[in-house]
Amino acid sequence: MARRKEQVNWADPALLILGSLVEGPKHGYAMTADIADTAGIDLGPGTLYGAISRLENQGLIEAMASEGTRRPYRVTAAGETLLRSRLAAMHNFARIARARLDGATS
Repeated sequence: MARRKEQVNWADPALLILGSLVEGPKHGYAMTADIADTAGIDLGPGTLYGAISRLENQGLIEAMASEGTRRPYRVTAAGETLLRSRLAAMHNFARIARARLDGATS
């Protein structure tokens, strides 16, 4: 049985954006700062806004009313569902990989 390709690859910057936005709405600079603080990854503007555009087109995040020159975004219910699914898959992979590592060093 063929697996259905997920909308967001677990290694994609989009996952970092979803993870940032589940805390609450943020504009681009705030997302970049949060991702750098929590994941140690610096997303450039092209990467950030390209991923934001894809997430918005897929209905996983939505833009809110502008606050001056900044436009905040929030995660949608579909985005939360996808994030939960991807995090569960990542957790399972990490558990298996850790067990394999521990078995290899014994």
